[in-house]
Amino acid sequence: MRIQFAGIELANPVIAASGTFGYGVEFEEIVDLEKIGGFVTKGISREPMAGNESPRIIETASGMMNAIGLQNVGIKAFLEKKLPALRRYPKCAVIVNVFGGQVTDYLEVIRQLNDAEGIAAYELNASCPNTDHGGMAFGTDPATLDELVFRSKQLATRPVIVKLSPNVTSIPTMARCAEKAGADALSLVNTFVSLAIDIETRRPRIANVTAGLSGPAIKPIALRMVWEAAKSVKIPILGMGGIVTPEDAVEYLIAGATAVQVGTATYADPRAVERIARGLEQWCTRHHIEKVKALTGSVETTRK
Repeated sequence: MRIQFAGIELANPVIAASGTFGYGVEFEEIVDLEKIGGFVTKGISREPMAGNESPRIIETASGMMNAIGLQNVGIKAFLEKKLPALRRYPKCAVIVNVFGGQVTDYLEVIRQLNDAEGIAAYELNASCPNTDHGGMAFGTDPATLDELVFRSKQLATRPVIVKLSPNVTSIPTMARCAEKAGADALSLVNTFVSLAIDIETRRPRIANVTAGLSGPAIKPIALRMVWEAAKSVKIPILGMGGIVTPEDAVEYLIAGATAVQVGTATYADPRAVERIARGLEQWCTRHHIEKVKALTGSVETTRK
């Protein structure tokens, strides 16, 4: 089940997604961290952030909507209070999700992370609003994405994974842009912009008005985007979006992902990542797959 991903050795290709697994330490008594490939931390910013007002998370048909607002302790507290405990699990890859309102914010977080031990890679959240450009998300404009990835890669001492926004016209275009700018890998997709309305009050059910939709409801669209991106770039892809069962993970691998991230499923089952990793190994055994990497990109789209 071991794989190489962007120069990182993973015990298996199943990783806990950012925003659903805290800082990792919260799950150490629930999940055997060394039986999953790794996890991505909550987004880490230059300064602490309190996040959005409540209500900021609701259940939807086959999924959930959230507008947490990237609440986090900030880079200083992360390095001092969260990261040290994770060094007890050297076999679990720690990927730090990085975000900011300006490119310089990302760079400052990366600069401080570079000096820390026990980190495998950085995941750039390109879905954040760029305050230098009127709130346009970094991941929706090729020129803006190019600058973010290029400058981050120049500074980073570890692999840089770019988390793409699905709220674009062409995922292949943005995938190629990130690759050309120097990204070592891609993760996709992030949540879809969505809206829910309370018909009695006629007001949005989320205080932030819009929110990010995730869960099984987005899986067919996310799977299509992973397939499109995989055909467009040579760098590896972390696929995500509605993975609940081992079979879901297999689909993403066949579509072109090298590894997967499990997110929303963790809310219903805190052990979902470990369960899916174990189930994926069992599925491979039943189907006589000796190396899980053989599944990547094995989809057959031509009719026989």
